[in-house]
Amino acid sequence: MKQGTTANRARRIAASASALALAVSLSSAAMAQDAEAPAEEDAAAIEEDGAIVVTGLRYGLATSLNTKREELSIVEAVSAEDIGKLPDVSIAESISRLPGLTTQRVNGRAQVISIRGMAPDFSTTLLNGRQQASSGDNRGVEFDQYPSELLSSVVVYKTPDASISGMGLSGTADMRTVRPLAYGKQAIAVNVRGELNSGGKLNADMRHYGGRLSASYIDQNEAGTLGWAVGVAYLDAPSQTRHYKAYAYEVFGGDASRAALISPDSADRAVFLNGQEVFATSRQNKRAAAIGVLEWQPSDVTHLTADLYYSKFKQREVMRGAQWYSNVWADSQQFTNVQASDVGGSLVALAGTTTGVAPQLRNDYNTRDDELFSAGLNGEFDITDRLSFIADLSYSSNKRDESITETYAGFGCCATNLTQNANRVFDNISWDITDMLTGGFPTYGNGLNYADASRVSLGDRAPWGGWGHDGQTKEPHVKENVYALDLGFEYEMDGFFEKFDVGMNFTKREKTKRVDEFDLMLKNGRLQTLVGSDHLVDATSLGFAGFGNVLAVDLRTAIPAYYDKIVFINNDTFNKAWGIDEEVLTLRAKATINSGNLRGNIGVQVVNQRQQSTGSAINATLTPRVVTPVNVTAKYTDALPSLNLIYDLGGGHRLRLAAAKVMARPRMDEMRASFIPSFPRTPCTPTAQVPTPCVVGVERTGLWSATGGNALLEPWRAKALDLAYEWYIDKTSYISIAGFYKKLDSYIYTQRQIFDFTGLPIPPSSIQTPTNPNGLPAGVPVSPLGQIDQPANGKGGSIKGIEVSGALGFGKLASFLDGFGVIGSYSYTKSNLHPTNSTNATTVQATRIPGLSGHVYSITGYYEKNGFQLRGAYRYRSAFKGETTQLFATRGVTEILADKDVSAQVGYTFQEGSSLEGLGILFQVNNLTDSPYRTRIGTDGGGTRTADGGFLPETYEKYGRQFLFGINYRF
Repeated sequence: MKQGTTANRARRIAASASALALAVSLSSAAMAQDAEAPAEEDAAAIEEDGAIVVTGLRYGLATSLNTKREELSIVEAVSAEDIGKLPDVSIAESISRLPGLTTQRVNGRAQVISIRGMAPDFSTTLLNGRQQASSGDNRGVEFDQYPSELLSSVVVYKTPDASISGMGLSGTADMRTVRPLAYGKQAIAVNVRGELNSGGKLNADMRHYGGRLSASYIDQNEAGTLGWAVGVAYLDAPSQTRHYKAYAYEVFGGDASRAALISPDSADRAVFLNGQEVFATSRQNKRAAAIGVLEWQPSDVTHLTADLYYSKFKQREVMRGAQWYSNVWADSQQFTNVQASDVGGSLVALAGTTTGVAPQLRNDYNTRDDELFSAGLNGEFDITDRLSFIADLSYSSNKRDESITETYAGFGCCATNLTQNANRVFDNISWDITDMLTGGFPTYGNGLNYADASRVSLGDRAPWGGWGHDGQTKEPHVKENVYALDLGFEYEMDGFFEKFDVGMNFTKREKTKRVDEFDLMLKNGRLQTLVGSDHLVDATSLGFAGFGNVLAVDLRTAIPAYYDKIVFINNDTFNKAWGIDEEVLTLRAKATINSGNLRGNIGVQVVNQRQQSTGSAINATLTPRVVTPVNVTAKYTDALPSLNLIYDLGGGHRLRLAAAKVMARPRMDEMRASFIPSFPRTPCTPTAQVPTPCVVGVERTGLWSATGGNALLEPWRAKALDLAYEWYIDKTSYISIAGFYKKLDSYIYTQRQIFDFTGLPIPPSSIQTPTNPNGLPAGVPVSPLGQIDQPANGKGGSIKGIEVSGALGFGKLASFLDGFGVIGSYSYTKSNLHPTNSTNATTVQATRIPGLSGHVYSITGYYEKNGFQLRGAYRYRSAFKGETTQLFATRGVTEILADKDVSAQVGYTFQEGSSLEGLGILFQVNNLTDSPYRTRIGTDGGGTRTADGGFLPETYEKYGRQFLFGINYRF
């Protein structure tokens, strides 16, 4: 299957970006206003004593551009249009519209951010300049824990500032709350929104509507020495997912016995889909959050600020559906009436009927509870008129508890013989996957009624002997604490260097994870069981894929009634339990440059890290399994110089240059000290390389092997160079063209390395006995050195790209266009990585960094005047390798295809003089085109392909449109 031509798309995108740049350039002739002049007075930007005080998109844009212009680092920024009002429904959505940034949808919602084509692992997230604890396996912060209503702005640093500790390799996102004394006046804002998901509710016991509520209060004392800000936000948001997944594709006709089960014969050599699942998922997301800021400036020499942030997030998820194999290797299955056609030069089975299918029905119930707390105290003290001292103390914690439960059911009841085909009732299922190949759901037709509570029973129906249980529960628990102390001195000077500051930061990070697992066994000896009506809800429809209805069981009451919960322990139970303790000391020095048209800074950080990893050596070669605690410590030091320069060309034109050494600390799950060793039961089996069995007295080497983490991992390190041209035409119009290059000194990937297994005993099952003649003879020495497959620092590569962005108010072109405007950006990113330790050039395969999309662009058109606000936005992201939750709740990477998003909103704010002054109404639609989420089989160069090199689809999901209607009131 051939996809669109990338080169043509790139040319179209580049042309659009050039057109935007040209429009901004042409507008200069119509603009008498200089870049540094104040914005023109209008309904969105009225001035009072020289300060912009009213709100609107143009006010938020002007504030963002002012931040971008004044920062010495290359940054992107998004600012609130008013108290409690960022331009999108989530922080992630707002950030993803910035040049060089994009978001990955998780269950239909923007959650994690990629900066310049690099996954969240390579970036750092701050709140008011302080590192935040994360609730996932690694360091990447999930932005849905931070309500947009409680933030005043987000600044994304693309180049490092030596005074900020913990900067990421790709960039750093700093979320900022309001500062009441800087705000300078009283404000009270209340926002209320109702939310509805289109398409109705997919599961009868879950809502498809919800709401949002927020309130903020800012004030100061009369003297202007004490200010305070408080805010609360509550979210009750539904989400719905229509899900389909193809397991794999296979040609069965190569085996004569299998070809006989395919008709007509002309389809014998076709590529067949060999397994699939259809699920309807409903989620309820609830989040309560609050902030508090207290700012005290009793004199010109003392300034204290205290921040508190707390949020509690709860998600409840119900998933119901069916999964089955379409595989002529399975008992009783045949393919009949097959219609096969050429797809990309390959013969692909597009439609037909599979006989002998016994679908396994799924009823799942999942929960997630996150609790986040962050606190900080900052003090600024002027020792002299030139020397000041700054101290900052902070703490952040994040705790996540999840429960992931799946249960099985099938047609027929009630077998006591739990063999492979115990009372499995077979069906004939027709299928047509034509639409799936072009972007849509396939169509299935089933013959049995899978919603019939008198015929569908609980129990394991998986083929090939089943799962061995009737359900399972996994309960991951993650907790992280971050403590930090930052101290620094700033000294103001005259001359080329305007200011000099030195300081230190000490950060301690603790993170633990464990996963409790349980098998669910039906009571009464796993007897297949019908479900009573008191544990049922209305059937769930899979009609979006043509399958019909399936039985819907309320697991909250059915689990204790029908199942025994039995602790399940295997090797992976211990492998997934680990702890990481990091202590990072950063010493820094920075000089600020201000000389004529030249501004900037030059600095260096010296970072010393001590990392300690705890885990287990899980020796399953012994019976019973022996689990031994492992504790590994490592240290390293990095020197990270940085340079940021701005040269003002006049008239709003400027050039930027930045160069730095940057780093990002490794993924925490890959730093686990756990490993699982293995030793061959028959280590002396003759081979072509070793034709003689073991000889007494001859040392045997390389017998030990293992898989595991790597507690000795060092950071990703890179050298970065940035060059940018910026033209600030007025307060809300600009154009920027930027290029960047990052040379990764190393990249972390799985490698086979030498490992010391000293201390592990030779398993008795591997010793030579009459029943094991090829075992290891007594007395034969075995080297403790073996091999392990683990993450390790290896060969790096490069990442480079170009970013074009701009904004233009059309009123500068013609007066009748006053109020209209456009904001847009385009980014092109390319990587050159060959992460392999192979010296054979023919085996070196290029790969991409997770999160990297070659092309990302967005455009927003708006109208804002006399209180009316209209806005439409389009965002595009080309295919990328993304990390997702996969089988059995494990994390893995997959190829996520191009993503498109359209949103629109209309609103009106009552103006001065109206009895309703300060009241605003808003209607907003997100995912306006109901854009699908799609993946393909394989990643990078892997996966099933057609003859012309095209890839075959894997996952197809649709989430529906999100409608929001709300009012806001500010007084």
